[in-house]
Amino acid sequence: MVDGEQGGISKAVNWKGGGGFKFYTLAPSLLNQDKFGNWIINKEYNPDMLAAAMAKQEGFRYQPDPHIYWKQGISSEKDFIYTTTQFITIESLDRIHDEMQPDESLLICCKIFSGGCEGRYPNISIKKIPSVLMGKCEFGKEDYSFNIVNLPNEREEKADEDPIELEDSFPSAISTVKPNNNQASLFD
Repeated sequence: MVDGEQGGISKAVNWKGGGGFKFYTLAPSLLNQDKFGNWIINKEYNPDMLAAAMAKQEGFRYQPDPHIYWKQGISSEKDFIYTTTQFITIESLDRIHDEMQPDESLLICCKIFSGGCEGRYPNISIKKIPSVLMGKCEFGKEDYSFNIVNLPNEREEKADEDPIELEDSFPSAISTVKPNNNQASLFD
């Protein structure tokens, strides 16, 4: 029971709290391999989803400016991110730079850009989307099973608070659960 039952183990250890859970739906994989083995942006992503995913991956808060198209996300007062699937040319980079304030910085994530764009301005970084993401995510994977290791030792946490011997209170919860021979098997 999520809202806290007061029988069984809860009563044995004087537990007064409740419990809870959160349910999340994962977005589809951002990158998939095409038939040639190249990493491409998943067709299920629309431009807003892609911009939000890139902002999150790069440590920005997705917060599109209503007036300036290239301010899609922000990490500090003057640090922005712009994600696009368009080809970034020197001319388009120059236009963006002309609109920027001198103390602003920008990370542009795009599918492809002209060779002269990289390093053109000290306050603008430009990266290809797959290369930005390749080291940060698993792609083409639909099963995100949790592998939980190194859980906190409940006995160590309880040692200072409560002198109850946990094994004496509920040995079946710590060791293996033993079948009740008086009940019919669920699988018979």
